[in-house]
Amino acid sequence: MNKIGFDKDKYLKKQRECIEERIEKFNGKLYLEFGGKLFDDFHAARVLPGFDASGKIGLLYEMRNEAEIIFCISASDIEKTKIRSDLGISYEMDLLRLIDDITEMGISVNCVVITQYTGQEAVDRFVNKMNILGVKNYIHKPISGYPNDINHIVSEDGFGSNPYIETTKPLVVVTAPGPGSGKLATCLSQMYHDSKRGIKSGYAKFETFPVWNLPLKHPVNLVYEAATADLMDVNMIDPYHLEAYGVSTVNYNRDIEAFPIVRTIIGKITGDENFYRSPTDMGVNMAGYAISDDEVCIEACKQEVIRRYLKGVCANKQGKESTETVEKIRAIMVQLDLKPEDRRCVVPAREKAKAKNAPAVAIELNDGRIITGRATGIMSATSSCILNALKVMAGIDDKLQLISALALEPMLKLKVDVLGSRSDVLKLDDVLSAVCISASFNPTAEFAIKFLKDFRNCDLHSTQMLHYGDESTLRKLGVQTTCDPVFPGKNLFFDM
Repeated sequence: MNKIGFDKDKYLKKQRECIEERIEKFNGKLYLEFGGKLFDDFHAARVLPGFDASGKIGLLYEMRNEAEIIFCISASDIEKTKIRSDLGISYEMDLLRLIDDITEMGISVNCVVITQYTGQEAVDRFVNKMNILGVKNYIHKPISGYPNDINHIVSEDGFGSNPYIETTKPLVVVTAPGPGSGKLATCLSQMYHDSKRGIKSGYAKFETFPVWNLPLKHPVNLVYEAATADLMDVNMIDPYHLEAYGVSTVNYNRDIEAFPIVRTIIGKITGDENFYRSPTDMGVNMAGYAISDDEVCIEACKQEVIRRYLKGVCANKQGKESTETVEKIRAIMVQLDLKPEDRRCVVPAREKAKAKNAPAVAIELNDGRIITGRATGIMSATSSCILNALKVMAGIDDKLQLISALALEPMLKLKVDVLGSRSDVLKLDDVLSAVCISASFNPTAEFAIKFLKDFRNCDLHSTQMLHYGDESTLRKLGVQTTCDPVFPGKNLFFDM
C-alpha cells in the first residue's frame, strides 16, 4: 500500500549541487535560511511518499566539514510556550533536542539567536538555562522601522546594533523550530556585519514548499496552503520572476510581498541592486525534479488535506483553532473535491460506533486491511482497536488472550488506588504495557509485540476526540490519527 512517488536520492543530490553553486557564487560564504524542519519533516514525507523525513539533516551531515548551524527562536514563542504539534513539546525544548541530536552527529552548532527580545521574563529564564548548559546565545532586539525604513535598518543603529556572530565555515545554515523566528533578519544582519569587515557573503533560502516548478493548483502546493492555513499563506505566481524571465513559477504571498524590501536591503548591503531578480531566484528547491510518480503524490496530498481538515475542526471545537483557519482548509477540500469519508478508516469507525452504540476506532493497516474496535467497560476504543489489529497482524486467533489477569490486576490497582485516576478504563499505554508484561510468561504475547513497529504510517480514525494519553501513544507508534469533533463524555474536564 505504501507506494513511492519521490526519489529522495535524486533530490538530495540536486540540492547539494545547487547549494554548492550558491556558495561558489557568493565568494565562499553563504547564509542559507532553512525553512521547514531539519529532522522529522513528517509533512513532506506524507505528501511526497519516498521523501526522507530526516533527509535534510542527512544532507548537512554529508556537508558537515563545510557547514555550521545558527538556531533562531522568537522571544514571543518562548513567552507563549508555543508547542510543536507533531511532537507535543515546546519550541525551546525542541531547540535543545535539536542541538543535542545535531552535535552528536558531529555537525557544528554555532549558537542560538533569540529574536524580537523586549525583556520577556520567560526569555531571561531560558537564556539563564542556556548559559548553565554552555549553549552560546545572542539577543536581537526589534529594530525600529523594520522592514520599511531601510536607511535606518542598514546602519549602525539598525543591523549594526545586533551582535556579530563569528562564523568559520563557508555554509552557515540559519534554522529554527518553527516559522516566524527571525531567520531572514538574522541572515541579513550577518551580511551587514560581514560587509563592514570586508567579507563578501550571500543569502539563499532552502524551502521545500511551495514547489516553484509545479502548477499553482497542484495538490502538492495546495496542501502547503492547508498546512499553513493558520498563517493565511496563499500560493501565487511569482510576478517578479515572470517579468524578469518570462517563466511562470510558484511562490507564496509573504515572500512575494517582502521581496522588494529584501532586494533593496540586500542591494544596500552589497551594492548590487540585481543581487536577486525574484523571490524564486532566492530559493534552493529541487523537490519538483525528484517527483517520480505524480499520481502517488497527488493521492498522498489529498489524504493529508483531509487529515488537516479533521484536525482543524477538532482544534476549533476545543477553542485552539480559529474558524477562519478551518474554513480555509474546507475551501481546499472543495477545490480537490474531497470529503472526510474519502479517508478509508472514517466510515468503518462510524459504522462500528453506530452498530455498537459506543465510541469506536478504525485503523487501516499498511496492507489495506481495516480493523475496528469499540470502547468497553475496561478498555478505550483505541486500546481495543490496536489490540485487535495487533492480533490480525501477528495472525493470532481472536479468542486467544494477549493480556494476562496477573498483569492486569496490579496495573488497575496502581492506576486507581495508588495514582488516583478517576477512570479504571485502560488507555493504550496501559494495554501495551500489560501486553509487554504478559510476554515474559506468554509466548503468544511475546510474538505479538514484534509487530508493534508495523503500526508506523497506518491511518486511524476515532469517532470521538482522543484523550491525551492515547493520542500521545499513537504518535509515538507513528500512527496518523484523526477524530470526529465529539467530546468524550459530558464532563467539562478531560485530559486532552
